[in-house]
Amino acid sequence: PLMDPDDSRDAPVAGVENPFRPGAIVLLTLGNPREKFWGAILALSPQGLSLAGIELGSFEDLLSIIKAGDPASSGVVFFPMHRIERVDLDSPDGNIPSLSQRFTAKTGLDPASVLTANLMAGFHAGGDLK
Repeated sequence: PLMDPDDSRDAPVAGVENPFRPGAIVLLTLGNPREKFWGAILALSPQGLSLAGIELGSFEDLLSIIKAGDPASSGVVFFPMHRIERVDLDSPDGNIPSLSQRFTAKTGLDPASVLTANLMAGFHAGGDLK
């Protein structure tokens, strides 16, 4: 079907890039079963979303591990689009800081760098990612 040139529903807003780009920190809500993940987007496609992250329930544990000086590890997971209920940017809500802000405040580190560090180490070492 021909597109109506005045139909701009799918067109990006001028000067605004897609906020759901690789490296963006997001909260991912999944269905069947219902789960929540926090992490950095690696790739987003019509098939699904690849994420370097953790289950939301493990967030405080991750902070404790990093504060103790132990190496943090995040999983690299692909979620098929049919399981994804919603994707929220990890941003502050009024006076409530985002998880990324809490992470940086408690560890002094950039969450995207920490979440993707193991992935990058695997690529640089030439090893297989498991």
